[in-house]
Amino acid sequence: MLRAIVWAHRWLGVGLGLVMLVWCLSGFVMMYVDYPRLTAAERRLGLAPLDLSQPLADLSGSLPAETMLAGFRLEMLGDRPVLRLQPVGGHGPRPGEQMRATPLLLDAVTGQPVATLTAEQVVTLADDAARRSGIAGTALEAELIEADQWTVQNARRHQPLYKVPFNDAAGSVLYVAGASGELVQQTTRWERFWGWLGAVPHWLYPTLLRQQPVLWTQVVIWLSLAGCFLTLAGIIIGLVRLRRRDGSLSVPYRGLWRWHHVSGLVAGLLTLSWVASGLLSMNPWGLLDSEAGQWRGRLAGTLTGADAAHALALAPGLALPPDTVMLEAAPLGGRLYLAAVTRDGQIQRFDAGGRPAPLKETEISDAITTSGTHITELGLLTEPDDYYYAHKGVVALPIWRAILADAEATRLYIDAGSGVLLRAFDAPARQFRWWQDGLHRLDFAWIRARPLWDLLVIPALAAVSLLCATGSWMGLRRLGLKRRRRRRPGRVQRTTMLSNPP
Repeated sequence: MLRAIVWAHRWLGVGLGLVMLVWCLSGFVMMYVDYPRLTAAERRLGLAPLDLSQPLADLSGSLPAETMLAGFRLEMLGDRPVLRLQPVGGHGPRPGEQMRATPLLLDAVTGQPVATLTAEQVVTLADDAARRSGIAGTALEAELIEADQWTVQNARRHQPLYKVPFNDAAGSVLYVAGASGELVQQTTRWERFWGWLGAVPHWLYPTLLRQQPVLWTQVVIWLSLAGCFLTLAGIIIGLVRLRRRDGSLSVPYRGLWRWHHVSGLVAGLLTLSWVASGLLSMNPWGLLDSEAGQWRGRLAGTLTGADAAHALALAPGLALPPDTVMLEAAPLGGRLYLAAVTRDGQIQRFDAGGRPAPLKETEISDAITTSGTHITELGLLTEPDDYYYAHKGVVALPIWRAILADAEATRLYIDAGSGVLLRAFDAPARQFRWWQDGLHRLDFAWIRARPLWDLLVIPALAAVSLLCATGSWMGLRRLGLKRRRRRRPGRVQRTTMLSNPP
């Protein structure tokens, strides 16, 4: 049995060792630079202040009142206010299912659907957004694309998709959805450079592969599984070879093989935990499927086309804060509320009568208990906890935290300004947080503070890198020796355990 394990470890490591080495080296980059993403704050910076000086359309006759919506928001598109409607899609209230529904875009003045933008209109919009975001330079020609490395995950939802480069020093590129006029991605030359060295190799994210989501998922899952087997086999071999026949402990190798053996003894379990937690990030075969996302719909209640029409009629009379850039639906407990969001993220909440309505604790408790669930704990959280936190950056605080008296001990984190559910954790979601986030990023509260986290993770990742690098080199070297022996069959090369492992 041991000989079979040794054989499998040796030859599986030839190619897979290189993959794991790439995971390690790109992991150093991802400690500091993530995959480029357009954040909510960056999107708000690109929006023009909401201008409701023009008479708005009456949608009561044109928008079916019974249309079920996942959400809607009012904001500017160029010099016109538009209403963005997100119908409920899929077969349930999960956010992922809603994302698959085709959004609707209506001109808030005429009430008519907004036509797909031309390339010239896209350039104008991108220029305006860039100016408000502090991007220097001007937009160059808009390029119509299917997808590229930085939009590959969501490109299909935003077709036709335009890529708009800028002639600024940062090499900024904005991506605009032609059908909605929304800014959907924003990158700089610096982000793209480190993305190629970090997230792209770490996630096996080249565009050609990622455009095939089923294939990409299977490739990552099976490579991770193979990596788990390779690492576990190495741990077994390392422990067996460590013990001599007389019972004493000693490393039986020299040179590079000694480094591989020692680094495996030191970092083998850490390597296994990193590869296994990376596997869990793909949630293979639904092992950690969570239903917590359904609480967004349960808390909010129903939202319909009639609510959107009412909000549009109500909007001109609201006492909006200065620099408001959007007005969005924030239903709670089956009642319509509107959240006015300013450029810097401040929120003013209004009820269905247009009156200011700061969120109250009783509203949250009523919305939860109305769904048939009791509450174990409800309070205002003023600092991060084990589930509501940011690995990098900060999270919005204060926030309402509700711990439910259901079988899953579900935790709900509700925005204190709008009443919108931001995060939810049932038992599988909490398991994912610890088994994936905790193990893969060593994301534990007692070591999360920088630079303590860096001082622990960098040496650990260096040890795992050494293990993978020495294993890869040994595998490639053995492969080269095997080829040379085939060319010179008459020559016999002697090896001993002290110079080369069996």
